[in-house]
Amino acid sequence: MNVSDSTIVALATPQGVGAIGVIRLSGPEAISIANSVFSKDLSNKAGHTAHFGDIRDGETILDEVLMTLFKDGKSYTGEEVVEISCHGSPYILQNVMRLLTSKGAVPAEPGEFTLRAFLNGKLDLSQAEAVADLIASNSEAAHKVAMNQMRGGFSRQIKELREQLIHFASLVELELDFSEEDVEFADRTQLEELIQKTLKVISGLIASFKTGNAIRNGVPVAIVGKPNAGKSTLLNALLNEERALVTDIAGTTRDTVEDEMVIEGIYFRFIDTAGLRQTEDTVEAMGVQRAWEKMESADIVLYLFDLTNNTPEEAANNLVELQQRSGEEAVILSLANKSDKVDDQKIAAFQNDLEFVSLSAKQKEGLQELKDKLVQLVLSGRTGENETLITNIRHFQSLTKTAEALDAVQNGMQMGISGDLLAADIRQALFHLGEITGEITTDDLLGNIFSKFCIGK
Repeated sequence: MNVSDSTIVALATPQGVGAIGVIRLSGPEAISIANSVFSKDLSNKAGHTAHFGDIRDGETILDEVLMTLFKDGKSYTGEEVVEISCHGSPYILQNVMRLLTSKGAVPAEPGEFTLRAFLNGKLDLSQAEAVADLIASNSEAAHKVAMNQMRGGFSRQIKELREQLIHFASLVELELDFSEEDVEFADRTQLEELIQKTLKVISGLIASFKTGNAIRNGVPVAIVGKPNAGKSTLLNALLNEERALVTDIAGTTRDTVEDEMVIEGIYFRFIDTAGLRQTEDTVEAMGVQRAWEKMESADIVLYLFDLTNNTPEEAANNLVELQQRSGEEAVILSLANKSDKVDDQKIAAFQNDLEFVSLSAKQKEGLQELKDKLVQLVLSGRTGENETLITNIRHFQSLTKTAEALDAVQNGMQMGISGDLLAADIRQALFHLGEITGEITTDDLLGNIFSKFCIGK
């Protein structure tokens, strides 16, 4: 893809009434277009300066604004950029946008500013994707992961691995030019050590995807159990509000009730479900079916049982059934509810059959231990505070294909295959690593990635 020579314009702040609305221009004519509607001459002003004045449509003053100039490629996009801070009236913003387009600016496509930043070498592709993640981050953990990636932490790892592989790939390729002399430029022992080291790093990144994806998109947590176990009460207690109806009548919850909260910087989506039981009631049966579906798609399942209305054997048997029905990657955490109504001896009897967190949803006892357990489950795959986490399915797929190619290199060396086949597998690994940072791209790939951005970024 080539960078367009047009100058694009878009509203960079959300639609609606606000104190300020920012309009962004980027392209070779950004300053001249802004200058044509501004009350002061901007043509000889330095970059990274702000100027106060009027925007005029002929003799009509549309607004008093602040224009900030970015010149000589020292901007987000790598082009001339002007950011116009207007008053946040939709009428003003609409008319300023109309005026700028009449002077030659073209409305920007979704993500076009960031696309230009990538094409102009201001960001690599994984950093550009992190911009969208940063905008969408809804928790402290998601913000930290996106910020680390946007600042190049992940990119540096990939580029270092790729450079080392390129060095050996060039030596192997060189051997092909001297195939008749039977020479060996690439030390096979060193190459095998590099492959093992690279596979270890990539395997760690692949393993981090489950945690990273949960942090980025939120962790779905299904609350399941028999009727009247206290599932809706638990949801209300966690959210600290009356989100779900609670009665003594079994089967009150007939559909899923969902809400979200952030615990220690991690975004959780809690799903209260209908009580699991056989029923002749058509509506309730539909709710039970939905409960099974939500449980099967959840990352964490909270199995809640009633200490006052279950035997240890029943609770253990129900847990086995849930384990058989839940998704392969789901983690089931057992919760013993209504601990305020039984003595320690009764609780101890249950502990002989299964592990659980003891709590009283109604009295809001044991909730902190539950929250700590949830955070621990999400972060259990991490090995260090500064470890890079993979959050993007595209990166996960490219790393998986890279690992497969490197496995082929390793197996090929052990089997003593020819250098041309070895070189082909190394090139394949380099290709998939290059897809991550954007050394290898296609128009379709870029179109798919940047179409998901908001207009103005």
